[in-house]
Amino acid sequence: MFQHFYWYFYLSPNKNHHLCKTSDFCTLLNRRILRLAIPNIVTNITIPLLAMVDLGLMGHLGSVKYVGAVALGGMIFSFIFWAFGFLRMGTSGFTAQAYGQRNLAEAGNILVRSIVFAIGGGIFLILLQWPLSWAAFNLVNSSTSVETLAHEYFSIRIYAAPATLFIYAIIGWFIGMQNARMPMILAISVNLLNVLLSLLFIKGLGMGSNGVAWANVISQYGGLVLGLYLLSFYWPKLSNYVNLTEALNLKAFVRFFNVNRDIFIRTLCLIFTLSFFTTQSANTSDTILAVNTLLFQFFYFFSYFVDGFAYAAEALAGRYIGSGDRAMLKKVIRRLFVWGGAIALAFTLIFLVGGGFILRLLTNNTVTIAAAKPFMFWIVLVPLITFAAFIWDGIFVGATASKAMRNSMVIITTLIFLPAYYLLEPLLGNNGLWLAMMLFMGARGVFLSLMAKKAVFVRIH
Repeated sequence: MFQHFYWYFYLSPNKNHHLCKTSDFCTLLNRRILRLAIPNIVTNITIPLLAMVDLGLMGHLGSVKYVGAVALGGMIFSFIFWAFGFLRMGTSGFTAQAYGQRNLAEAGNILVRSIVFAIGGGIFLILLQWPLSWAAFNLVNSSTSVETLAHEYFSIRIYAAPATLFIYAIIGWFIGMQNARMPMILAISVNLLNVLLSLLFIKGLGMGSNGVAWANVISQYGGLVLGLYLLSFYWPKLSNYVNLTEALNLKAFVRFFNVNRDIFIRTLCLIFTLSFFTTQSANTSDTILAVNTLLFQFFYFFSYFVDGFAYAAEALAGRYIGSGDRAMLKKVIRRLFVWGGAIALAFTLIFLVGGGFILRLLTNNTVTIAAAKPFMFWIVLVPLITFAAFIWDGIFVGATASKAMRNSMVIITTLIFLPAYYLLEPLLGNNGLWLAMMLFMGARGVFLSLMAKKAVFVRIH
């Protein structure tokens, strides 16, 4: 009863094909995409809001060292956990395909597999905290007072790693199961708890930057408990199908690991490129560093929205690949690109008309604003150049086409971005750095488009 209801009610892959050429079907497909995209957009927006609250609290403690400690420690964990984002993406792709196959047993096995992987990875990070800390703080220069506080922050927050990766795993699983509301509830709850605890520890108990770290640790484990509660709505039925022997099968684990390894390498290339961009900005001058950091906030703001559609792409592409429905896969890809293009065009117009106003909201430093004006045109181009890469990323994740993602990113980073920078920067200065970054972002969309036929559609037999 449950299985029949679940797969039928949540729009079984072969349902409504008679509507494929009608406006009703387009409306249905749009609703299906938005049902996944909008909650993910809301989820994404809560992340920078939490960072703003934490930094705002630090900014009222009477010393910049607290702001620096949280900013530095937060940056380190952003890179660590961003690198582990493969866990969410890999889980999402595998689960979506199991959903498309109507294979509830495999969907449950993937959940078990990803949770085991998450907790093991979190414990691994805790065990490696000293070499990680040593490497991170040797790569970043800061004052002694800031570094001391950041070390304390790091040594506390690292214990949230198992819970954080657990949350990644179940968010990926829910997305694969075509359910974006559960991740939204989870993210909002965790971030709200984090804010409340930060206020309590800092304003109430006067704990300084360590209060932010403890708030994060407790809220992450609170998220773990909430995640288990949300899973409890599924588990009574899933447990009838899950086979722990199959879930922990070595061959299945190796495949799960291989896909995650490829996405991990792809993510490292992305992290390297963004870090290189920041490092070269800093090497130019403090003013250029400030300018490029502020202008990149425009890109991040756009990414919070278009990423929602990338998540929808993960769920829907995996679903139709799992069901072997090539026609629906093509239709949903076209519709995703319509939405992605519309979002990109809207942000292009917003940045073109209101870019100066947004910049003044980000800073009131007149020197920085004046220095940024010659480079504002890059921000106007960013949405149109980058949206295809976001959408294709989601499609490739849903297809678990991780080798193609890895190979394209390695090629683009080493043969396009770096040569472009070293050729153009001496001639064009900061414009050369931005042009290299635009070539990197645009090439991602182009390469994935060219590889889609052999990497994505070949998976439908």
